[in-house]
Amino acid sequence: MATAEQLKSLIRSHFGDDPERFFTLALQVAAHEAQQGHGALAHDIRNIVDKARQTQSPVLQFRLPKTLLGLVLADEPQTPLASLVAPTALRDRVERVIHEYRQQEKLKKHGLTHRRKVLLIGPPGTGKTMTARVLAHELRLRLYTIQVDKVVTKFMGESSAQLRQVFNLIQEEVGVYLFDEFDAIGGERMLENDVGEMRRVLNAFLQFVEQDSSDSLIVAATNSPQLLDRALYRRFDDVLYY
Repeated sequence: MATAEQLKSLIRSHFGDDPERFFTLALQVAAHEAQQGHGALAHDIRNIVDKARQTQSPVLQFRLPKTLLGLVLADEPQTPLASLVAPTALRDRVERVIHEYRQQEKLKKHGLTHRRKVLLIGPPGTGKTMTARVLAHELRLRLYTIQVDKVVTKFMGESSAQLRQVFNLIQEEVGVYLFDEFDAIGGERMLENDVGEMRRVLNAFLQFVEQDSSDSLIVAATNSPQLLDRALYRRFDDVLYY
């Protein structure tokens, strides 16, 4: 059966008038039951959620805050793990992230945490963005893509403020958050062509990602690992090379 924490979270989301959070938690319960071998129960829960989503009022749908419109794109990917073509070793590591997320309550009981901050490195077209879509689909979570190029502005302090809003959303709305083209804000702080605002943005990101304790998955992807600040690698639970 569902864990005590899952039941409490379901009740809180229901009385907090947060239907999408409720649906997400219900699907996590279904995934938990499937792992326990209760396939029929998991199937019934998914059917109930699917029917409820189809009939709910549009006004109850989660909407991004106005301040994040254009900066964050929300999507509900339909890309299963079977669609990901990758070497066995890499695929196994993706599956491990999924498995640990589904078993996070068991890990917490032993004082452990699941992998939820992942850095993806590789050339264009090798499957990094697709991996984020797979994670969102398999975990029944929304995919939020952060338009990294729009985070940085010409006004001092505004970029860090926008980044703070993104991490507030990460804390409040469970999902998979993809920072694509991550080197745009994660560049080495000692580069000669660096500017003060970029250093402030990177320092802010390092601080926010280290302090984050949400249930969301944070995925960063880059084609240019040589540009990344070395301090970033310590903030991620796993680094996957494509």
